[in-house]
Amino acid sequence: MEKITVKPIAFVKNKLTEIRGSDWKTTLSEIALTPDFLAESLLGIEDFSHLQIIFYFHKATETVVGSAHPRRNLKIKKVGIFAMRKPDRPNHIGITIVKLVKKEDRKLIVLGLDALNETPVLDIKPVTKRMFPKEDIKEPYWVNE
Repeated sequence: MEKITVKPIAFVKNKLTEIRGSDWKTTLSEIALTPDFLAESLLGIEDFSHLQIIFYFHKATETVVGSAHPRRNLKIKKVGIFAMRKPDRPNHIGITIVKLVKKEDRKLIVLGLDALNETPVLDIKPVTKRMFPKEDIKEPYWVNE
């Protein structure tokens, strides 16, 4: 298979050094564009309340290609890597929907980003209502534990 190369468009700045045990849901993060991108790259983004941030789990040290216990909790039965959202994915790519607090020139201030300080951001997309399912979302019991 052909190798895919991606280049960070921005980097995260926040106080998080590890996700486990952190309060990332209430942490403000700054997403600062790299010098390759002009401020106009963010033109109109403040018209959206939420953004989808695609990033690289740069501190992930393992790769699960089968199954694992969600949250490393042995009380929860194993599920396949594609049935959970852990960082130890085959390509270490994370996707999170965040609340846009404000835009400042070439920076975005967001709330709810589960990424560590200095995490490379691969893309930023606006969230629209039509991208979500209209029916109820089903999920296993352990998601909210």
